[in-house]
Amino acid sequence: MWIVRPAVTAHCCPAVAVIHVDTIYRVAHLIPLYANATHPIPRNIKPHHSYDVFATFYVNRFIDHHAFSLLSDPY
Repeated sequence: MWIVRPAVTAHCCPAVAVIHVDTIYRVAHLIPLYANATHPIPRNIKPHHSYDVFATFYVNRFIDHHAFSLLSDPY
């Protein structure tokens, strides 16, 4: 599995962009990296808060055979 983190600018602001929906090839299954959490994990955390609580994620290529095939091909 690969480890990814959100991109930031030189001023430590999130690097964001608007992309066209036709450019999305496939969704990614991200698993938070719990070992690098800077604070204790709250008990009442919701899945949609994960991007705010965690700074690093694993990309799960084993979620289904399509993702495995896409992410296993050498480019």
